[in-house]
Amino acid sequence: MNTRYATPRAVRRRNHYDVTGRVRISHPDDVRDAVCELLAALYPDADLAALRDAFRTFGRLYAGTLPGYAGCDTWYHDAQHSLDCALAMARLLDGYERSMPVAQKLGARRAVLGVLIALFHDAGYIRRRGDHAANGAEFTLTHVYRSGEFLRDYLPKIGFGDDVRKARQIVHFTGYEIALDKIQVRDAKDRMLGFLLGSADVLAQTSDRCYLEKCRDFLFREFTLCGLAGTPRPGGPAPIYGSANELLAKTVAFNRELWSERLDGYFGGVHRFLDVHFGGPNPYGAAIDAHLARIARLVRTRRLGDLKQRPVAINRERLRRIIGPAPRRAAGKPRA
Repeated sequence: MNTRYATPRAVRRRNHYDVTGRVRISHPDDVRDAVCELLAALYPDADLAALRDAFRTFGRLYAGTLPGYAGCDTWYHDAQHSLDCALAMARLLDGYERSMPVAQKLGARRAVLGVLIALFHDAGYIRRRGDHAANGAEFTLTHVYRSGEFLRDYLPKIGFGDDVRKARQIVHFTGYEIALDKIQVRDAKDRMLGFLLGSADVLAQTSDRCYLEKCRDFLFREFTLCGLAGTPRPGGPAPIYGSANELLAKTVAFNRELWSERLDGYFGGVHRFLDVHFGGPNPYGAAIDAHLARIARLVRTRRLGDLKQRPVAINRERLRRIIGPAPRRAAGKPRA
């Protein structure tokens, strides 16, 4: 059991902390340290320099200080969610590797690749120079493909150029742009990496302390911008939700289908490896069960107004305050 991150009863969870109440998932350096500690324990001889570089790059990408990128302006799919996903991915990898015989272990390089993909799995929401969108949420229906493009450009810079093709496929286990059985991953270990990644993405979202309020305040807003909610648009997708309350009312059914078809279905229940990591029933499952029981009760009693949390998105402005200003470029020669 990883006792450092186990949840004692005395710890009161706060909005920008993970399910254990111990890791600030709003702070890239904190998540980096937690992830690197886990992987260093699993693979004592592994070089984690690429992973540390990735967390620095992630901070710049989402803060809008990476050249060519506007930074995070979405609310539900903010920096905190991706950091939470990377942490959940590392924990799943830890549980998996500790459960499997040597022949089925994924190994250090593949594990690092999995965390890298988890960290950047929503990079496609970040607007790039030349994009005509006013907000990254407009890329909801194509963001996974765009995340693959970011990985294509970034991975060779940190020594993972040979993994670009598989990474661009594996990232699709987090989305709906390609049917799961059409994702072109040949190696069984790479497919397992995809199962762990897709599970980490769902678990991070739905265990968030403000999950229900974020659906109401943030996700509905993003869906409205991409056409999946609100009034129909000519040539756009058919809206699924007419109001934020309708989205909340359908949350239990959506999650039930998500678990049936994905987490316990196609992904084969790999979330069970969190129990191995935590040495018993894991706090992700407990948080998710509590959220779904609560929203079912509030919908049944028509008391959606009882959702009182006011979540705060970790967007580019807030992330800049967390990580500090971008480093200045070296001064050039003075003009004559």
